[in-house]
Amino acid sequence: MTAIKPRPASPLRAYAAQLLSRSAGAPLVEGNRVRILRDAAGNFPEWMHAIESAERTICFECYIISDDRTGRRFAEALAAKARAGVKVRLLYDWVGCLGESGSRFYGVLRDAGVEVRCFNPARIDNPFGWLTRDHRKMLAVDGRIGFVTGLCLSARWEGDASKGLDPWRDMGVALEGPALVDLEAAFAEVWAITGEPIPVADLTPPASIAPCGDMALRVIATAPATTGVYRLDLTMSSLAQKTLWLTDAYFVGLPTYVQALCTAARDGVDVRLLVPGSSDVPLVSPLSRSGYRPLLEAGVRVFEWNGSMLHAKTSVVDGQWARVGSTNLNLQSWLGNYELDVAVEDAGFARELEAIYLEDLGNATEIVLSKRSRVQPIIHPAGHRRWHRLRRGTSSRAATSAVRWVNTVGAAIANRRELGPAESRLMGSMGVLLVAIAALAFIWPRVVAVPVALLALWLAIGSITRAWHLRRAGNQAAPAPAPLQGATEPAAERLP
Repeated sequence: MTAIKPRPASPLRAYAAQLLSRSAGAPLVEGNRVRILRDAAGNFPEWMHAIESAERTICFECYIISDDRTGRRFAEALAAKARAGVKVRLLYDWVGCLGESGSRFYGVLRDAGVEVRCFNPARIDNPFGWLTRDHRKMLAVDGRIGFVTGLCLSARWEGDASKGLDPWRDMGVALEGPALVDLEAAFAEVWAITGEPIPVADLTPPASIAPCGDMALRVIATAPATTGVYRLDLTMSSLAQKTLWLTDAYFVGLPTYVQALCTAARDGVDVRLLVPGSSDVPLVSPLSRSGYRPLLEAGVRVFEWNGSMLHAKTSVVDGQWARVGSTNLNLQSWLGNYELDVAVEDAGFARELEAIYLEDLGNATEIVLSKRSRVQPIIHPAGHRRWHRLRRGTSSRAATSAVRWVNTVGAAIANRRELGPAESRLMGSMGVLLVAIAALAFIWPRVVAVPVALLALWLAIGSITRAWHLRRAGNQAAPAPAPLQGATEPAAERLP
């Protein structure tokens, strides 16, 4: 009997691997162990155990850290490890923590020996620089274990049964293995932006981490304008053959991404999008709904979560590939923030995430087009929509809202596409706002002129201050090197 020779791997597989590496801007790292951690109940105890068992270093980066029962609990644990001689570095975002925690909270940590840094606080010489945010959420301990997640350090994620507030729905992963080198490098990248870089001796040497599992993954650390996750999301929407299941907290898809999802759905891919039914930011839900129509018409299935705030950011493709992290499907996350995600290429991990996704759909309402092509939810006789009073969350709200408004108004003015009934409210609101501004300008010109003048003055002061700093830096630059000994300067050329 003739032995059957194994069929060589298709060259297309190698091309696909190369495409993913270049799209994400991150190499594939083998030999890891990754576990899914669901909600605060799955994440916070694991974080605390890792912190309490730390022996050498703790790197903690979080968009929101609240001065509440949850934040204080972790602050006490970090302070205790710093007193014990562990090098603890904490990085928080200025916008994210505005109104959440203050100087007294971080002062206690600094007094205990924790090195605390704030990312990109507002500056007078850069009026709009604060729009760039560090939206990452990660924890790395001793080069031994790390966490990449969508959760922030706040009691909102744990809920409050006494007040009838359910925990927020979110997702994270625990990571062990060689990929921790990339995770620490991602933290060190942003840390260096805020001050002196981390000494090389404090970073885990790659050779010191042995493989501990069989999972391959990429640590995708994106910076503003690098578009790593955006390009990867577009790539995966093109490579998907059977399923493309997405969960997002603040969905405001760019036209190119919406088109990619629609094209996949028309090609027979089971494309599903799960978003919050009621957002912690009231304006986000109608903005997201205004973009449902083209998705539904193409066959994309859209679901709205019925529970408390849905804050997870996940993607699972064909039961083979999955992404979990901090990146939302909107312009600010894709192009404007520092974000951190892991893309896992493992069938077991992807199937587990698919099972959780299907479970979540059991507590969601599907949105459909009615016979009159109107966007509406399917209300089952045995159930009803549940709406919750929610507190402020973590999206870059101004940017997300502005993108949807600009897209809708731009489409109306330029007639790029047909607007649907879901966008009537948005257009009506814009019209009322413009009428109000026009009325103020006619009746009380100063009400409009003074804010414009103040904004112009702020921009002018910022420009002059920045120019002064640049000029000063130029004057302090090193002088040009002296000519070599024996060399003669060329004679100046005379102009006729």
